[in-house]
Amino acid sequence: MIVFRYLSREVLLTFSAVSAVLLVIIMSGRFIKYLAQAAQGILDPGVLLMIMGYRIPGFLQLILPLGLFLGILLAYGRLYLESEMTVLTATGMSEQRLLSYTLAPALLIAIVCAWLSFFLTPQGVQSVAQILNEQDALTEFDTLVPGRFQSLRDGSRVTYSQELSSGRDELRNVFISEKRDAGHSQVNTKDEGITVLVAKTGRQQIQEDGSRYLILQDGYRYDGTPGEADYRVVHYDTYGVLLPKPSVEVKVGDREGLSTAELIGHADPKMQSELQWRLSIPILVLIVTLIAVPLSKVNPRQGRFLKLLPAILLYMTYLALLVAARSALDKGRIPAGLGLWPVHAVFLLIGLLLVYWQPVRLKLAQRRANKEAQHA
Repeated sequence: MIVFRYLSREVLLTFSAVSAVLLVIIMSGRFIKYLAQAAQGILDPGVLLMIMGYRIPGFLQLILPLGLFLGILLAYGRLYLESEMTVLTATGMSEQRLLSYTLAPALLIAIVCAWLSFFLTPQGVQSVAQILNEQDALTEFDTLVPGRFQSLRDGSRVTYSQELSSGRDELRNVFISEKRDAGHSQVNTKDEGITVLVAKTGRQQIQEDGSRYLILQDGYRYDGTPGEADYRVVHYDTYGVLLPKPSVEVKVGDREGLSTAELIGHADPKMQSELQWRLSIPILVLIVTLIAVPLSKVNPRQGRFLKLLPAILLYMTYLALLVAARSALDKGRIPAGLGLWPVHAVFLLIGLLLVYWQPVRLKLAQRRANKEAQHA
């Protein structure tokens, strides 16, 4: 029991450290992407932390299997390097017994991954989809950042405000540049070209029908076409610019946002592949544990990182084949009954061969030696 607790602690500590590092790396890259969208005015900076929080379960369900795989390789590799495993082997610790000890914490992590895959990740995807739909309904006034040029998603208009009041209800030193397109421009002109609006102040006004206007005070309007000299300049005291009317409509059409209960029994191949993918996550944890334990055995003279690169390549091959099988199932190239299971079966066989090949080989060598001794 003491050996079991010691080995489990070593594996879980290394697993936690590796998973934390991987989570920070992945979240940093994703956060930079969302931060860039916020800088462009596509997202409200206030929802960034909420989006990242809802995305954590989806990150973790892919990080935890890899973290466990690397944790076993590094933890047991250190024990082999420091000859602790040699001592345990001398006291009767076989590789099969080591595997049984390792499967206990692996089973716990598999249960956590199943909880993430079946419940938390779909809920997080739904919440992120709702936030993004609400962000799509925001006007450029709602996402405006003072001192920064921001464009609409289609690039038809660029807005700039030097200052923005604390209540986000008044702009100062406003600049708006908009492309005019045959009467479809929001500045109500039928000519093609560019309209530039400058004003000292601006504020948002909401009408009874829900229409929103940006009311500009004391400014100029410039109409013209780049490369031509026939610009028209108009001074105004008050000018209204129609803002897109927000319409919040939450759509979660992505299968990743559907609950697991909705996927069960669904005839659509895409839904079947999503269900099998969710089932594959906890299965992946157990199979990579079966593979990692024999691969963690290293010669102290060779170093603990000798088998690390081949092991990672084997893991990435496993994951890549799962993704390829999922894509084939999506497109109907393989039947749903077959699905992702052949990939799991192949790597389960590889794990069993790694675990039992050396003991079987030793027994065969011993029998051969006994026969040769008898003949001699």
